[in-house]
Amino acid sequence: MSKLPVVSAKDVCKALKKLGYDIDHQTGSHIVLRNAHPPYRRLTIPDHKEIAKGTLRAIVRQAGLMPDEFKTLL
Repeated sequence: MSKLPVVSAKDVCKALKKLGYDIDHQTGSHIVLRNAHPPYRRLTIPDHKEIAKGTLRAIVRQAGLMPDEFKTLL
C-alpha cells in the first residue's frame, strides 16, 4: 500500500467532487457527501485542517478507491 498524503477536509471534498460526490449537508464539524450516481454512497468527512491517517484511509476505502487512485485525484 502506498502512503496517503496529509490533507485537509477541503482537499478531500475537492478530490471526491471529481467522482460525483456533492455536499449533502454539514452538521457541526462533519461534512456529509453524497454520490449523485449509483450506488449513492454517503461519506462523512471531519472538517479539520489535517485529517488523521486512519480516518483518511477509511474514507478512501468507503468511497471504493485505492490509495493510489485517490492520490491521482488530488
